[in-house]
Amino acid sequence: MLTVGILLFPQVEELDFVGPFEILSYINKIRPESTKVLLIAESAEPVKAFNGMKIIPDVTMAACPQLDILVVPGGKGRYAAMKNTAIKEFIQQQAQKAKYITSVCTGAFLLAEAGLLKNKKATTYHTAFAELAAYSVDVLPQKVVRENNIITAAGVSSGIELGLYILREEFGAAVAQEVADKIEYAIDVTKI
Repeated sequence: MLTVGILLFPQVEELDFVGPFEILSYINKIRPESTKVLLIAESAEPVKAFNGMKIIPDVTMAACPQLDILVVPGGKGRYAAMKNTAIKEFIQQQAQKAKYITSVCTGAFLLAEAGLLKNKKATTYHTAFAELAAYSVDVLPQKVVRENNIITAAGVSSGIELGLYILREEFGAAVAQEVADKIEYAIDVTKI
């Protein structure tokens, strides 16, 4: 079973984390106990996302187990989150042993602040390409970009593709395609 953690912070963009959450959880309907998806935040208090959704974290960063996959979403709250030392240290600590460190949209900036994207290929929200390039990142205008164990996804809805990409890598194209078909998401997972 893969342990997946999705990092939350105030003003996170809802679809940035709900998309990957849905995809990476849905596999359990096809192959039970394939993943365990945890919502992680700095405290156990509810997190208020950008459009008003309130989310109750499963675990705090301090109590979080070692993850196989970390998903870092973006959104308006990324400006404060990027400068949060506890978040930066959490990402760096998880990066030491995680199989994949991933981001959705402007979540790439949290990875950049943690020093994980320097001189690497990555993507982010299309209006933030130049800003990310200033971190010595080779920014590619693609939905999903992978370099070694770091996988970044472009804007907001790209988190769905990120989830399908991870399922394809870990469970095979047939399973990832079945998840896409079951949620009625028209995509050829072999082309992500």
